[in-house]
Formats: sequence, C-alpha cells, structure tokens
Amino acid sequence: MQQETFFFQAETKQLLNLMINSVYSNRDIFLRELISNASDALDKRRLEIAAAPDLAEGLSEPCIRISRAESEGRKTLVLSDNGIGMNQDELKSYIGTIAKSGAREYLAAIEQKGESLQAEALIGQFGVGFYSAFMVADRVDVVTKRLGEQEAWRFSSTGDGAYTVERTEREEPGTTVLLYLKTPDVTRGEKDYSEEWTLREIVKKYSDFITYPILMEVVRKKDDKDETSDERLNSGKAIWRRPEKDVSEEEYAEFYKHSSRDWNDPLTRLVFSVEGGTEFRGLLFVPSKAPFDLMFAPRREGVSLYIRNVFIMNDCKELIPSWLRFLRGVVDSEDLPLNISRELLQEDPLLRVIRKSVVRRVLNALKKMLNESREKYENFWREFGQVIKEGLVSLDGREEENREAILDICLFHTTAGDTMSTLKEYVDALPEGQEHIYYLTGRNLSVLRGSPLLERCADAGYSVLLMADPVDEVAAPTFTEYSGKHFRSLEREDALPKKDDGASSSEVTEGVISFFKEVLGDTVKDVRISERLTTSPACLVSPDDGGSFAMEQILRSMGQEVPSVKRILEINPHHKVIRSLEQRLSKGEGKESLGEYVFLLYDQCLLAEGGRVEDPALFARRVTAILAESLKDEDGTEER
Repeated sequence: MQQETFFFQAETKQLLNLMINSVYSNRDIFLRELISNASDALDKRRLEIAAAPDLAEGLSEPCIRISRAESEGRKTLVLSDNGIGMNQDELKSYIGTIAKSGAREYLAAIEQKGESLQAEALIGQFGVGFYSAFMVADRVDVVTKRLGEQEAWRFSSTGDGAYTVERTEREEPGTTVLLYLKTPDVTRGEKDYSEEWTLREIVKKYSDFITYPILMEVVRKKDDKDETSDERLNSGKAIWRRPEKDVSEEEYAEFYKHSSRDWNDPLTRLVFSVEGGTEFRGLLFVPSKAPFDLMFAPRREGVSLYIRNVFIMNDCKELIPSWLRFLRGVVDSEDLPLNISRELLQEDPLLRVIRKSVVRRVLNALKKMLNESREKYENFWREFGQVIKEGLVSLDGREEENREAILDICLFHTTAGDTMSTLKEYVDALPEGQEHIYYLTGRNLSVLRGSPLLERCADAGYSVLLMADPVDEVAAPTFTEYSGKHFRSLEREDALPKKDDGASSSEVTEGVISFFKEVLGDTVKDVRISERLTTSPACLVSPDDGGSFAMEQILRSMGQEVPSVKRILEINPHHKVIRSLEQRLSKGEGKESLGEYVFLLYDQCLLAEGGRVEDPALFARRVTAILAESLKDEDGTEER
C-alpha cells in the first residue's frame, strides 16, 4: 500500500493550530499525556489477553520505554509501549478526529472571542492529550501494530492540517511515538526535552506511580568505557493503593517526607478507600508543625490529585477547602476524566462528591483524635486551630453543612481554668444560674483574662469563652446557639441582664454623666452607668450596630483604612474615682481642672483592652501631672 494523505477534521485542524501557537507555560504535560496513553494501552492489552489468553504468546513483559536520538540531523524523543496498539481504522479515528461532541462550538467560541488559549483546558475539555506533543515537536510520527493483527501502520504529521498513513514494519504489538523536537528558546525558559535529567524530573513528578515500568536507555562510564543500560524512572509504588496493614509506619513516614518536603514525622494520617457510585482513595497526613506560610497568600495547598495513578496536579484547591489547607497527601480518583483541567475541576460534580466525602472523613478523624488522644489533639489545635475555625465563616456558604461538626472539634480558652475546653465540655460545666454562653474576643489572651468586662461574670461565678485568634472576630458574631444555649458577647451593651439590686442612676447625678459627655464629645457614642463593673471605674463597650474594637485593630494592622468605631463608655457608680469626681463637681470645680481625669480614664480603658492611646506623649503628661499633684506635701510643695 502506498502512502496516503488525509486531512484532519475541521475542528481538529483548528485545535492543532491553536495548540501549536499557544503560549502555555507548562509544556511538560506532553510527556505525562503520552505516558498515560501508553499506560491505558497496556491496561487494554491486559484485559484483552484475559479474554483471549492465546494472544499472549510471544509477548514481552509490559513496559513503557523512553529513548533519545538524532534523526535527519535533529534531536528526537521516542516513547514506545507494547500495549494493545492500533489498526488503520483506529489510528485515523483516534488521532485524525475529535469525537467529543461540542468541540466545533467550543473552538469557534474561542476564535470568535479572541480568548487566550489554555492548552490544558483544551486537553481537559476533549481528552486530546496526544496533540500536546505538537507543543514541543514540529513533526510527530506514530508507528503502531494492533494486538492479534499482522499489519503495522505509520502515521506522520507536522500539524499543518494533513497527515499521512502507510504500511510499515513492527515486530511486536504496541505503539511508538517519535517526536522531532523543536529547538528550545532559552530566552523564554524553554526546556530541552532530550536531556536525561529533564525527562527524569518530569516522569518523577507526573508519572512516578504508573504501575508499569518506565524505562530509559542511559550511558554510564564504567572502567573508562561507555556502557548502555536500561534504568527505571518511576517507582511504580502507589502506597495509597496498598492495604494499610501491608504498609509499615516507616514507609508512610518516608512517603510523607518525600511528598511534603517536611523533615518531621507527621502527627497523624488518614487512609481511606471509597467504592460505589464514586470510587476514589486517598492518603492524607496532618503535619506535626504548621508550615511558615500557612497564613500567607498566595500559599501552597498540600493535597495532590491523581487519576488512576496518574498525577494531575499539585495543590488541588478544588479538592480540599482552604480551612484544611494544612493537609498533605494524595487523593486518587477512578472516575474523573484523566485529562481534566483545573478550570473544569471547578464545575465537575464528581469532584464535589469527593470533596464532601473527604471533608467528612477528616472531621471524623479529628474528632476521634480529640476523644482518644487529648494531649495529641491539643498539640494539633495549637498549630492549626485558627485555620480550622475559618471553616465557620465560609464566604460562599459551602461549609454550612460542616458547621456543627467543626464546632464540635473546636477548643476554647475559658475563665474557668488554664486548660482548653470543647463547647460540649463548657456547656456541661456551666454553673447553676448561667443561662447563656458568654464570650469575649481580643488579640491577646492575657489581656482578655484581665479585662474589666469580666468582672460581673467573675462575681457571679459564670464561665466565659476567651477568643484571641484573629478569625474569632469574624466567626464569633455568627454563633447563635449551641446545645440550647445562646451566645452573648460581653463587649456588647446588652450582653448581661439588668441587675435588680436597687442600684440606680440616682447614685451618680446626671451632672457626672453630662460632664463626661461634655469633655469627651465625639470621642464616644454615649456615656452611661455600667451594670457590668464591680472593681474597675470604667470600661468601653461596642454598640450593637458597630464592629468590635479588636476587628478595627486587625483591619488597621493590614493597612486597611477603616473609620473609627465610636464606642460607649460605661462608668461604675460605686467606684471611688467616680464618687470623688462627683464630689468635686458638686463643689463647683469645672472642666479645666477635672477634664484631664476624664481623658485619663478613657485612655486607661483603651489600654485595659489591649488598645493604644492616640497620643502617648499627652497621656504621659497627664499621668505625670496627676502624680505630681498626689505627691504634694500638706504645705503644697512637692515631696523630695
């Protein structure tokens, strides 16, 4: 048979043109795609031989072979397998045609809109991984022979819209892909795909867990002579596919350190295999220490996606929610299309099923650790607790179904002691008479423990949650109730019920309140008598319609321009300082002599909650003046 020339289907030609001229940066995927095709061909060979054992006669052990050479004065890369192979009709059908529906419309839309091409999106959209070879080669030949047939065929194309098919010779069934490599442009950072270590690196990254051996012929010096031998490039050990009982702790630790680049042993691991409507398996690790970039963006997610042992992508953000970004490991799907792109992952319903199942299993594993190994869990919580709590404030609502499970594994500091408690433990230990869950947020735990806002709760023996993580400022206001108990913020003006002990505003004249309002002016929203203070003279609280003071501080520390929230100053009518001010006002002293005391009280309230005064120098002068006055002798001179 003479060589015949055929023309690519219209959309295939269009796709080839787009891919050849693409500026897609990750050209390495061409090798992943060709190796995946070879692995699929070997899988099909195994299945066909299982149905017809006679076909196995004379066949060598299945393998994938990579070799480098020069042909017609050009560098070439050859990838060969001894899989099922193709006959003439299959060759023209698989390579000359895009059989996926919608291809013509998709490509026409790209051309019409003038959108920049993402080669990976095309590969994922239509499963056309073979065409990625044209990103690195300006001519591709395919020699193939179908298992059980005698004729072999050669396909050849330069990607210009046409291809040729002719008979050729090949001893064993299988397929060989010969790439005539483009000259790499070093100025654009393009790689030389004929380099041994470049090929090793790509195989290790993308195809290390392919079951079949990937061999490459290498030349090594031995006794001053060049010796040629085959070296295996992939390990072929998908540790997550082996039964957990057959894998040692050392093997798990070695895999974790290799895949995560962490020198420490993991804190714990989670091995799972799901079968049924959606099949997938995974091996996830919790690090013992938080990585330095855990709270920085952009950050590296730690779970890689594989499909049937083939590496698809690192840092699969679509697979694991951001509040579990500390996880490291692998999820391997049986059902996702092999050539799926990141863009398509976002919309794939199967991935949403996998994500949901993985999150549920992780939460169950963490709860089990909490119940069975409290010390170990508390170590985990100190490292990753504030990240877990991000799941309580998901902006898109995707984590609402996990909210209760997340709350169950949260640990909180309380005023009841130095140990952390779960919400269940906190509620179970509430003293008689405490009807609500009281909490206080801030930026420093020690400052929270000394807050004047706790005084009345302390006198009543009530227990208060102390939340000092930045995420608490966003999460806590979304808490409504837990185990029938409503949440109440001590920073809000209505956090505690009114006392019914006979105390009233008559104990402090309206003149004191008016005087504070006159001195402070627009600095505060209001001044009122406090129902919550017992030992402090004053405190600041946030109005119900305003943000918290700590949130304002956080936003300012991030460089955000936010308007200052006008707070409410509450004064303790029973405190000696307030009574003394009242007495001096009643004697006729005015704003000039007593105003400094009011500002000093206000600044003191700011410092008590971990804030900073607006003018530290002015604050220091006021303190100095009051100290000097208090240290005068009876004759009016300062003590020495």
